Amino acid sequence: MSLTYSDLGWSPFFQQQQDADCPLTPFRVSSVHRSSVAGLSPDGSERLTMPPDQIASGFAVGDWVLADADLQVVRALERQSTIRRKSAGSQVGRQLIASNVDVLMITTSCNDDFNIARLERYLALAHQSGCFPIVVLTKADTCDDVDAYRTKAEALAPQQVVLTINAHDPDDLQTMLNWCPNGKTTALVGSSGVGKTTLANGLTQRNDATAAIRESDARGRHTTTARHLRRMTNGGWLIDTPGMRSLPLKDAGDAIETVYAEFHEVAQNCKFSNCEHKSEPGCAVQAAIQAGELDPDRLQRWQKLQREDEYNSLTVAQARRKDKKFGKMVRSVTKGKKRKRRS
Repeated sequence: MSLTYSDLGWSPFFQQQQDADCPLTPFRVSSVHRSSVAGLSPDGSERLTMPPDQIASGFAVGDWVLADADLQVVRALERQSTIRRKSAGSQVGRQLIASNVDVLMITTSCNDDFNIARLERYLALAHQSGCFPIVVLTKADTCDDVDAYRTKAEALAPQQVVLTINAHDPDDLQTMLNWCPNGKTTALVGSSGVGKTTLANGLTQRNDATAAIRESDARGRHTTTARHLRRMTNGGWLIDTPGMRSLPLKDAGDAIETVYAEFHEVAQNCKFSNCEHKSEPGCAVQAAIQAGELDPDRLQRWQKLQREDEYNSLTVAQARRKDKKFGKMVRSVTKGKKRKRRS
C-alpha cells in the first residue's frame, strides 16, 4: 500500500520548516538505534545515518528529519509535541520517549495496578507534552465492577475521556481507533502488565508476544523493549512504549497546575502568597477541605508532585548546594545529639 506524506502525519506545521527549493527529503523516524534511525517516506523505509557530530539518542520515535541523497540526516524539524521524562537516578537530563504524538493513551487495568496517583502523574506528562490525554482501563472483561474504576478515573479532571476496554473485542478496539484517525499518532503508556502489547496487536494486527502477570499484585514483565512507530488498521500511527516503573517529572509546573486546577484556583484566595496549605491562618485550601469541597488526599499528592518537580528542575549546581546544605544540617543535628548524651 502506497502512502502519502499526509498519511505519515506530515502537516503545514512541518512544511513551513522546509524551504521550497530544499533538495532534502523528509522522513518520519520509526525507530532509533545506536548510530542510525529508521525513517519512513512514501517510498518506504530507509536506514538513515547520523552526521559525525550527532548521535541517534538525540532523536525520538515520531520525529521528522530531513536527509540528503546519501540518506544521512541533515537536521531534525521542530516537534509539535514531545513526551519526555526526567532521566533515572541522580541524572539531571531528560529521556526522550516519543514525539509528534496527538493522543496519549494512558493505560491501566481494572485490578490492583489501578493507581490514582500514577494516573495524575501521567496526566501531568500529557499536558506538559502537548498531547490530548485519554485514560484507557484495560481488562474490563475480567472485572466485576468496571463502573467503579471508570468513576474514579473520570473524577480526575472535568470531561476526562475514559475508555473501558476488552482488548479482544473488535468493537472496543474500534472505539480506540476512532480517537486516532488516518495520519494522526497515538502513544500507549503505562506500567508493565496492563495489556499494552495486546492492545497494540489488536490495533495494528501484529502478533507480538505477550507475557502473564503476577496474580498477587497484578504486576507484569516488560514485553515491549523498544519504541516503534507502526501503522494501525485505520491508517493512524501507534507508538507502543516499554512499561515504566517510575515517571519522574521535570519542569512540569504548569502541567501539574492544570491537573490540580481546583487546588490552584482556591489557593489564589489564601491570605499569604507563600501559603503551604498546612496550618497557616487564612488558608483557603484548608478551609475548602474542612468544608468538604476539596479532597485532602489529593492535596497531599499535589504537594508531593510540586516538591518533586521543584527538586528535579534544579540545575546541577543548585542541586549540589541544596544537598550540601542538607548534609550540614544533618551533621549539626547528629553532633547536638551526641553532646546531649555525654552530658
